[in-house]
Amino acid sequence: MARSDRTGNRKSREQRVRQKVPELGYYLIVTDTQGTERCFFHGLQESLSADTQGKLVIRVVETKTREMIDKCMEMTTYEAQYRMPWIVFDRDQVKDFDEIIREAKAKGIGVGWSNPCFEIWMYAYFGCMPAIYESWTCCSEFAKMYEKKTGQKYSKTDESMYHKLCKNGSEERAIELATRKLEQCSREGKNKPSEMCPCTTVHKLVDEIKGLEVHNV
Repeated sequence: MARSDRTGNRKSREQRVRQKVPELGYYLIVTDTQGTERCFFHGLQESLSADTQGKLVIRVVETKTREMIDKCMEMTTYEAQYRMPWIVFDRDQVKDFDEIIREAKAKGIGVGWSNPCFEIWMYAYFGCMPAIYESWTCCSEFAKMYEKKTGQKYSKTDESMYHKLCKNGSEERAIELATRKLEQCSREGKNKPSEMCPCTTVHKLVDEIKGLEVHNV
């Protein structure tokens, strides 16, 4: 049943949706992990100015790896005119890594992938992206770097993770480094994301979101 406004007139679903449309867009980020990406992007959103937060929605949804694309499509069926879907996931042990990326792009979904894992992107905040090819090793070594830089133990579920990365590292430098690594892989003839290591495209999503705040000033 449609809701009524103060004058008693019923509002259509279309009218209600239009009123809720965030001016700077609605980022729908679907990931296959519990904790790390959610904490990171929640921290990113909280770092934005109050004015930008009032105009931009960042929603993180967690599901199984092979269901990420379907979840994106399902959640953008309605209000697709302003929802910007992305999937964010790691190479790790995903067998269909390249296939998932191709399928997502073909359906208009942005992809923030990391090889071998999301921690390689966070490494960049501290000015390096070491040549580590196993996700468990990458996580372990990043934890050591994180503790050295922040003075605190690394936790994948730390809600203040993003704040600590920015305070003790540099996001601008991280984006520049990740961009160079991606370009280097291309120059070396590596065409498949599964071949690009260490590498990530998460910086594209972060840069895009932060860019909206700059233009909103």
